[in-house]
Amino acid sequence: MKARIAILAGDGIGPEVTAEAVKVLQIIAGRCGHEFELEALPFGGVAIDAYGDGLPPHTLEGCRSADAVLLGAIGGPKWGPDAPVRPEPALLRLRAELGVYANLRPIKVSNALLNDSPLKPEIIEGVDLLFVRELTGGIYFGRKGLEGDRAFDECAYTVSEIERITRTAGILAKARRGKITQVDKSNVLETSKLWRRVSERVIREEFPGVSIEHMFVDAASMHLLRRPRDFDVILTENLFGDILTDEGAMLAGSLGVLPSAALGTGAKGLYEPIHGSAPDIAGRGIANPTGTILSAALLLRHSLGLDAEAQQIEQAVERALTNGAKTADLTSGGRDALSTEAMGAAIRQAL
Repeated sequence: MKARIAILAGDGIGPEVTAEAVKVLQIIAGRCGHEFELEALPFGGVAIDAYGDGLPPHTLEGCRSADAVLLGAIGGPKWGPDAPVRPEPALLRLRAELGVYANLRPIKVSNALLNDSPLKPEIIEGVDLLFVRELTGGIYFGRKGLEGDRAFDECAYTVSEIERITRTAGILAKARRGKITQVDKSNVLETSKLWRRVSERVIREEFPGVSIEHMFVDAASMHLLRRPRDFDVILTENLFGDILTDEGAMLAGSLGVLPSAALGTGAKGLYEPIHGSAPDIAGRGIANPTGTILSAALLLRHSLGLDAEAQQIEQAVERALTNGAKTADLTSGGRDALSTEAMGAAIRQAL
């Protein structure tokens, strides 16, 4: 297979972790007879410094013409709230331009990391759940403003937006355990009432073998820590999904081990670890590249249709962790911790 992959390393630890994922993709290409054209493009804060725009036109065009996009992380104190141009709107714009409205965030707890979570092993053992978060609507994209002593952020959803993300959840749940938990705040929010009504109809009419339950977001945040094994597919809107997935990361022991995929109606997707740019550790060589490497596996599966190759990467990560390979975020006090490059090497050796 020939494929073109845009690489947006971004800011902070982004270039460090992305470099390790690129090495894994190159190994897969070599051993499986694929040809991956990997094009590095500026994005985020570094693009603001160079071009005055977090998403320069040539970067956007490169992403549009690619088969998939692999992103590291963006942002940092240099481009904080008082900066004239910030990186975060560039990411929202890229998602909208690519039409990637479905954010998939799988959380599968490795047996090798049962003792690295702040939760008891008996609570998290066997956890295998999938967040399906709506990504291009809601409060992040609504009308907003600051007028004197009053500020506002509008949250709005349409029936069609909810239908399409629910169908994504239905397809994925059908291939898993057939259970969807739709999370909202329908006791007080009109958008949540619409979410509950539309998602119920779509699953009932189009996915007869899939069950759907509804849960308030505050209850979901509690049950996610108390009985996480009960969840299969969690379907939710943009803001709630953003918060709950970071909470869910604690099940796995660290933000550093979790990947994500952003998909639309076609095969093209945007893939990135769920962690941020971590400017406090950037340049120190201690960041965990696992989430980015697993994001590359999702890229192979969802955008290129290479499920067997994706499984090879996922199995290699599990073997490396089982063999004791851990970065500082997964070790007590950083003892016996591997560097970013050493962790990447351990995964490549397992591969």
